[in-house]
Amino acid sequence: MKRKHILMSALILSALTFTSCEDFLDTSSKTDMNSETAYSTPGAAGLDLIGCYDGWQRTISDEGVGMYLTAEFASDQAFAGLGLSDAKNNNVLDQFDTGLAPSYNDMFNTDWVNYYKAIFRCNKLIQADATINWNGDTKTEGRIMGEARAIRAILYFDLARLFGDVPLLLVPTEENVPRTPVKEVYQAIFDDLKYAAENIPADAYPLSDRNTNDGRITKYAAEALLARAYLYYTGYYGEEHPACSKAEATAAINDVVENGGYELEENYKDFWMPSSDITAESKTVTGDVTKYNWQTTYAGKWYDGDGWKSGQGNLSKEIVLNMKFAVTQNYDGDGDGNTFSVYLGPRNRCANDVHIASGWGACPVTPAFVEQYKNDPRFSACVWSCQDAGFTADEADTYEYTGYYTRKYAPMCFSDGTRQEVGFKLGIAHQNLTYYQDYTIMRYADVLLMHSELNGNDWGLNKVRARVGLESVDYSIENIRKERAIELAFEGVHYWDLMRYKKDGAYAAEAIAKAQNGAKVKNGGVDATTKFVESNFTSKKGLMQIPNTQITLSGKVLTQNPGW
Repeated sequence: MKRKHILMSALILSALTFTSCEDFLDTSSKTDMNSETAYSTPGAAGLDLIGCYDGWQRTISDEGVGMYLTAEFASDQAFAGLGLSDAKNNNVLDQFDTGLAPSYNDMFNTDWVNYYKAIFRCNKLIQADATINWNGDTKTEGRIMGEARAIRAILYFDLARLFGDVPLLLVPTEENVPRTPVKEVYQAIFDDLKYAAENIPADAYPLSDRNTNDGRITKYAAEALLARAYLYYTGYYGEEHPACSKAEATAAINDVVENGGYELEENYKDFWMPSSDITAESKTVTGDVTKYNWQTTYAGKWYDGDGWKSGQGNLSKEIVLNMKFAVTQNYDGDGDGNTFSVYLGPRNRCANDVHIASGWGACPVTPAFVEQYKNDPRFSACVWSCQDAGFTADEADTYEYTGYYTRKYAPMCFSDGTRQEVGFKLGIAHQNLTYYQDYTIMRYADVLLMHSELNGNDWGLNKVRARVGLESVDYSIENIRKERAIELAFEGVHYWDLMRYKKDGAYAAEAIAKAQNGAKVKNGGVDATTKFVESNFTSKKGLMQIPNTQITLSGKVLTQNPGW
């Protein structure tokens, strides 16, 4: 029989070299498996599962817009920005105006392909459940299948938020199918997340071992995602879904709070390395060898010049789910780096005093955000000011310059301007590829705010506020919304919050227009005023453009979203 060979190391295993913490995606094993053995045993299924995680990771690490940048480009808190002479395709996403770049009708094609490749991997593993010889080990079966189904749910939740109706494929197939009504897509999302919450053992990935199991989807991560999906569906579509009631979402979030063991990081700013305190930095030159070193209060994964560190001994207990990244990405197919960080640095110049490396100038912060939150104790962890940093921006090459940039996921450099990855000789040290900061999909502060929202009380809300020294406030939906806007700013969450606050994204349209229509910026160093036409947004209901390539390849079985 002709056997199709699969090199499993290609699925994995570039993913995430993290030597001190033995990250689950890091392995030197190269096992040549074939289609008869790849889905046959629990051990093989474990490798297949890593392939599913890798597929999910590539929705960010591969070329494409990605969920993080899409959410930041589209929200009211930042403009798209970038370079003066750059193509304005990303600005289309900021303003929902195809007139800015009429020829760009394929902006999400790479993303579409990446998502469905990842879904195919999940479907292959899930389909194999009935044929894998589990040897009666239902605990391992539940864990592996629960994680695979949770990853598939995340992938479809992203696609449904981006595009609305999308083809729903729950078995591995290359069939050309039309877009599935979004209600059916959410049925699958809720079913998968419920399965994960019920079948991933609560003790599968204990917090006490978080330095080595970080990045794995736990029972509690699945429950938090279930609550997030419930809030989004009911808000954006204005109805409850029969697959998940408010009582079920509330019970899920309560379980995370009561039994997950998570805690807020003591200092808000320490959750992101660019925001944390750099308490010491040194550079020594011995002959031809230059050695950099720094210390930081950062609570995540970082490199100090001699090796990898896990926070200040342990990773933060605030992490509920991270997407893992490493420095081994290259242009030969290995895709495991944080490729959105480079977008967030200022054009052409490093801001040495605040350790922010140069980048592509994306996501300049809106004046409206600065004015509203400049006195909040979290502001300086979210945003850095060019003036306060003593930084002279390259305004001549910058579009939509406001004097403020996002901080949490910004690229980093040493005080002499050497890019971190270059100074540490990490990977190929390419500015587009080798950023290693993990992307947090869910953290405990978000869980606490959802807990207050679903239970209708101020307990979680005021725990989040107390962390930064703010006085207690009464429970109200408006107070929840205000708190989420600053607490979760620039984390790829806020836009989806705006979208769910009124049916069909109507609240988002109003909020973005208020912040971005008539704002003062500089384009190429020249004063300018931004424009946001609310009807451009409402005609599209905040949904994104279906890639034209996919419509063409489908023989127009796929259709375009209204307004695009």
